[in-house]
Amino acid sequence: MDQPAQISFHGLDHSDAVEQQVRARLAKLDQIFDHITSCRVVIESQHEAHSHLNKAHRPFQVAIQLGVPGDELVVNRGKKDMVRHINIDAAIRDSFAVMERQLKEYVRKRWRDKRKASA
Repeated sequence: MDQPAQISFHGLDHSDAVEQQVRARLAKLDQIFDHITSCRVVIESQHEAHSHLNKAHRPFQVAIQLGVPGDELVVNRGKKDMVRHINIDAAIRDSFAVMERQLKEYVRKRWRDKRKASA
């Protein structure tokens, strides 16, 4: 990555273990495409109005913004594509799985475009 990843926690305390898990997932993305220009990850514990769930059972959401040459890849931009889980590990896993698919598609498209340009 060109710049260090920004990892933020909203609605929950910072966790070194969670940050380490996120950094391991980011390293995997960097192996897929080593020209990532920026990255921002927000881990959020949702406080839902009128929720009867206590703090330990609030859903987690992981939003990821990945800057790549000429584009930005985003997971969890709007309400309808949010990935929410009671388990923070599952939220991280699923959000990064979506980002990995997006990044692989970006790489495939970039490779096709370069191939067309050189033909």
